[in-house]
Amino acid sequence: MADKYAEPLNDIDRYAVVGNPIAHSKSPQIHAAFAKQTNQDISYEAVLAPLGNFKHALQPLLDAGYRGINVTVPFKFEAYDICHHHSARAKSAGAVNTLSFKSGEIVGDNTDGAGLVNDIKNNLRHALEGAHILILGAGGAAQGVLLPLLNANPKSIVIANRTFEKAQQMVEKSGDSVIVSASTFEKLKNQWFDIVINATSTGLSDTALPIPDNIFAKNCLAYEMMYGRETPFMKQAKENGAQVADGLGMLVEQAAEAFYIWRGVRPQTAPVIAKLRNS
Repeated sequence: MADKYAEPLNDIDRYAVVGNPIAHSKSPQIHAAFAKQTNQDISYEAVLAPLGNFKHALQPLLDAGYRGINVTVPFKFEAYDICHHHSARAKSAGAVNTLSFKSGEIVGDNTDGAGLVNDIKNNLRHALEGAHILILGAGGAAQGVLLPLLNANPKSIVIANRTFEKAQQMVEKSGDSVIVSASTFEKLKNQWFDIVINATSTGLSDTALPIPDNIFAKNCLAYEMMYGRETPFMKQAKENGAQVADGLGMLVEQAAEAFYIWRGVRPQTAPVIAKLRNS
């Protein structure tokens, strides 16, 4: 990895999203909308990287003078490893989705949790402070949102996972065993929550989670991190009276957080979310 990075080839600051696959990414559309809205003269593109060789795909972007990139699956852990500096959010997640290139160094951040929190608070108008929150799953997606959720001052956070040990590891890593606790899906039978977040990948295979109907409290928000279709989790939540939301708002909000990190300007997300929903 080069010690010094090139200056841009023209006056336009260049950014990209890197992943595999990447053709489906809405990030170029989202950032183009942000740039137009805030009068920022930038370019933003999607870059396909070879599996297992994120660094190989990154070097040409550094050489071309790119100012930063977003990182999507499956490279968030590889991106973490190549950073010289990490934000507190990145350290908590153990993964990076936003890279900034500054003074010859790579700075890593993770905006997923901020995107989730901002979507719930600002777009869905659901209170996080004082709430009882359930996170389903203990993988990278769950880890990425835990610290921002904790910073929102909930009453409690339960992490439920098929493997209890993995959920317990998240609790221990959080450093806050007073608010955060671990559970299996089976032990949720006599518990209820104000917010239930599905951070598992079950929506990809249309697989139902082994969760009881009682977990959805009155006026509960059931949040599916995936977007684009109704998942079995969303269907179960809806049948039990919960307000249901998918992850499209989180996608736009995490992009807005990255845009703010790079440009120092915070775009309005509501019109961009509405435009994506309509399309």
